[in-house]
Amino acid sequence: MHRVIILGGGFGGVAAALNLRARLAAADEVILVDRRTHFMMGFRKSWVITGRSPADEGRRPLAALEQRGIRVLNGTVTAIDPAARAVEVDGRRLEADALVIALGAELAPDQIPGFAEHALNFYAPEELPRIADAVKNFRGGRVLIGIFGLPYKCPPAPFELALLLDEFFRDRGVPVTIEVFGPQPMAIPVLGPAGCAAIEGRLAARGITFLPNHRATRIEAGEVVFGRGRRTFDLLIGVPPHRVPAVVSRSGLATNGWVTVNPETLETGFPDVYAIGDVTEVLMADGRPLPKAGVFAEAGGEVAAARIAARFAGRQPEETFAGNGHCYLEVGGGEAMVVRGGFLAKPAPAIEVLGPSPGYLREKYEFERRRLETWFGD
Repeated sequence: MHRVIILGGGFGGVAAALNLRARLAAADEVILVDRRTHFMMGFRKSWVITGRSPADEGRRPLAALEQRGIRVLNGTVTAIDPAARAVEVDGRRLEADALVIALGAELAPDQIPGFAEHALNFYAPEELPRIADAVKNFRGGRVLIGIFGLPYKCPPAPFELALLLDEFFRDRGVPVTIEVFGPQPMAIPVLGPAGCAAIEGRLAARGITFLPNHRATRIEAGEVVFGRGRRTFDLLIGVPPHRVPAVVSRSGLATNGWVTVNPETLETGFPDVYAIGDVTEVLMADGRPLPKAGVFAEAGGEVAAARIAARFAGRQPEETFAGNGHCYLEVGGGEAMVVRGGFLAKPAPAIEVLGPSPGYLREKYEFERRRLETWFGD
């Protein structure tokens, strides 16, 4: 009998668990560990904030995976020993024949003085009702949407939020000025100049100001402070800095800020220990890191599962991570754009930005529906 322990119940962890369960013998044990009790698609954040759809509609209990033959442990990972392929969950030691690290990126608002006091955390699920209330009760003024650190999950999200908030306030006759700032020279540099021009042009057409090369150092009451200059706000919604989870850092797996893996196999430097999704750093051919997005974590989970199953069966693993993916950016008016391509293509990423169109928005809805139904059942 073999045992695989998967740390993290996001896109990558759930995909790895389900693929392992389908590939392994019934006697083999698949254990999924997460301190959260539920799974929710990250892109639902904007829908919750603008009142289009409640969080519960897209949330599913991880315990539902038990019906698929996966053991789900609700608890906190307190230690990882990759050399021994062992973990501690709330202090209890568990050993395995293979480990999959899928703990994602940890939010670090504490890295920006004043963030907790003055900003609404766009990426914290527990804050979404508070942000939705603030937006619903806003009566006008300047709305700032800030990217406070790099890298961050789901790069299109802040720009999508700006467009959807603009539509929300316009429909209600609320007078607002919306600005988006971030530390990079373009909206989403991985898309290249043409892709960024398409997104920035969409913002400009709606009267939304994009402020590139704006790295915030702190937040004061009603003001964001940059290296040079300040920006006032009446409502500030922020994407906080991200960092590798502390338990991963302590394990020795994160040698360069994030977990370094073989980009094709997703293996770490420890035998039969894989890392997938946002906890990793995989470099593209142009030297930039692969974006932190659920679709890549999902694909990584499938690759790790296939390679582990092959090893257990005494076969040479053949499955590799190609880095193909896509994501959606809603623009309002019932339309969305889609970013897709081969992000690990050589000699350079092959990425295109398409739309907007109603069809791509329908694809986004279907993307969520299909995974929730397939993974967790009705």
